[in-house]
Amino acid sequence: MVKSVSASHILVSSARDAEGIMIRLSKGEEFAALAKRFSKCPSKSKGGNLGWFGKGDMVPEFEKACFEGKVGEVVGPVKTEFGYHIILINGQK
Repeated sequence: MVKSVSASHILVSSARDAEGIMIRLSKGEEFAALAKRFSKCPSKSKGGNLGWFGKGDMVPEFEKACFEGKVGEVVGPVKTEFGYHIILINGQK
């Protein structure tokens, strides 16, 4: 059972923006570079890296995507109260 997750994300305002970034990722653009360029989250300065977190540390929709995803997988877009997230699962313990 997964107890903690390391993830990076790109936070944007609209589903359209999120879909555009997903297309760029599918064409091979680097996640961290896209996070630095497009994310609205302060984590953008670290390429979107949020570090390790446990259950209850993030909003439910974001947490569910992170804990159910697989390491190395890009998940999303995931809609939360903050906007639309594209999430890269970096690790799970």
